[in-house]
Amino acid sequence: MSCSMPTDPCVSEIRLTGRASRAGGFRLLATLLTVAGACHTQRASAQEFALFGGALTGAGSHTYSWAFDYHEGLGKYAALGITWLNEGHLPDHHRDGQSIQLWGRLPLTERRFVLSAGVGPYRYSDTVSSGPNGFMNDHGWGALMSVRAAYYTSHRWIMQVQLNRVQINGGPNTTGILFGIGYQLDAPDEPGPRDRPMARNDRVTNNEFTVLAGETIKNSLDSESGFSTSVEYRRGIFKYVDWTATYMHENLPAAVRRNGLASQLWLTRAFFNERLTLAAGAGAYYAIDVFNQPGSAGIKGTISGLVSLSASYRLSKHWLTRITWNRVVTRTSLDADMIQAGIGYRF
Repeated sequence: MSCSMPTDPCVSEIRLTGRASRAGGFRLLATLLTVAGACHTQRASAQEFALFGGALTGAGSHTYSWAFDYHEGLGKYAALGITWLNEGHLPDHHRDGQSIQLWGRLPLTERRFVLSAGVGPYRYSDTVSSGPNGFMNDHGWGALMSVRAAYYTSHRWIMQVQLNRVQINGGPNTTGILFGIGYQLDAPDEPGPRDRPMARNDRVTNNEFTVLAGETIKNSLDSESGFSTSVEYRRGIFKYVDWTATYMHENLPAAVRRNGLASQLWLTRAFFNERLTLAAGAGAYYAIDVFNQPGSAGIKGTISGLVSLSASYRLSKHWLTRITWNRVVTRTSLDADMIQAGIGYRF
C-alpha cells in the first residue's frame, strides 16, 4: 500500500480504562502500550493513550474493572468517546460491552486540570451462570454514565481518575472507580487536551493483506481456549473508514470448531508519521460450526456479530505488524474472544 503523509496531523485521543474481562485482555493492553513506548521518539498526530485499572461493586459484591476508551474533541467543552468496558467477575456474571458517550468537559488551572462528564448507550455481553456447571451468554442494552478528573503534566503524561455507573434494565447495576495514566502522543499547542482533531487529505489505508494467528477464548465460566487463525484483506474506503473481508478459523477443543467469513467497517486513525494505526470495527461473521461434544448439534451454519479493536505498526513502505482483538457475539451461547497477531503487506 502506498500512503501519502498528510500535512496536518490527525488530532484525537485514545484512552484505556482498566480490568481484565476474558483471559488475554491484559496481553492486548500490554502490547499496545509497548508499541506506544517504542514510537515515543517519532512525531505523533496528537493522540492520547491511557490505561486504567480499578475496583467495581454490584450485586452485593466487589470485583475489578478495566476498559478501552477512544476520546476525540468536539470543541473546547465537548468530546465524543468510544469505550470498551469490562466489569470483572461478579457472582454469576462476567460482563463487558461497548459504549459511545457524549462528554462535556471543563478545563481549569490553565487547562492542566480537566473535569469531564459523559453518558451514552451501553451494549453488553454477559456470561451468566444457569445452574450447576451451566451458563448462557446474555446480551442487551443499558446506559453508561461517567465522570472523570484528569491532570495534564508538562511532559505529556496524564494522571486520571474516573467513576463509572452502569445502569441495566434487570441488573445488576454496577459502580466502578478507576485510576490510570495516559500519554499525549504528540505535544499539544497548549496545555491540556486538544479541542478538535485536524483534518487530513487522504485515506489512512489503501490496501493491506494480513495473516494472523493467536488464541480463541470461549466466553464461559471456565474460559476454555484454543488456537485460531485468520487471513484479512483491508481497504480504506474513506479518510477514516476501512473495510475488511476476513477468513477465520477457530478451534475450541471443549466446544466447537468454527470456520467462516467476516465483513466489517472500521473507524481508523493514524499517528507517529503514519506508522501506528488504531481502529475499532463492527460487522457480521458467517461461520460453519462443527460441534466437538458428543450429542451436540453436529454441523451448523450461523451468522454472528463481530466487534473488534486493532492496532498496526508499519515497519516499512510495504510491511506491517498487526494485533487484533475480536469479540464474536452469537445467539447460541458460543461467544468468544479471538486475540491474534500477525504480519501484513501494504500495496
